[in-house]
Amino acid sequence: LSVLGEKTIIIDCDVIQADGGTRSASITAGCVALAACLHRMMEEKIISQMPLKNLVAAVSVGIKDGENLLDLDYREDSTADIDMNVVETDSGQIVEIQATAEKRPFSWKEFDQLTKLASSGIRDLIAIQKQVLKTKSMLFIAYGQSNGESE
Repeated sequence: LSVLGEKTIIIDCDVIQADGGTRSASITAGCVALAACLHRMMEEKIISQMPLKNLVAAVSVGIKDGENLLDLDYREDSTADIDMNVVETDSGQIVEIQATAEKRPFSWKEFDQLTKLASSGIRDLIAIQKQVLKTKSMLFIAYGQSNGESE
């Protein structure tokens, strides 16, 4: 945060059309917007280095009728036995887990299965985030160098 100094960045994400998962979509897209903003600030010499240490992404997972589901749509989410949102960094660190036993309590085994499913989905989203940042001429290299990567 010392790189930003007294600056404030506000990310306001409006999901125009969705069938569930708007919070997860906002977190995932908001991270891309933040990375783009920070890159622009570097280009314009407002900041001297990339302060973003990790990308973050989020997904919803749940259990409905005994089936583990990734990225629940509205119908699945509203009738799920268990509903969970997971936010994770590109280095596999957990930012947030919010789990609710909607219709029945759940076991640690089910919890572990859902977190593994969520982590797999998040890895896919982070790969897409990185590709978007690269293809949009945002020179993702600036992020990669600050994170010790050589992409």
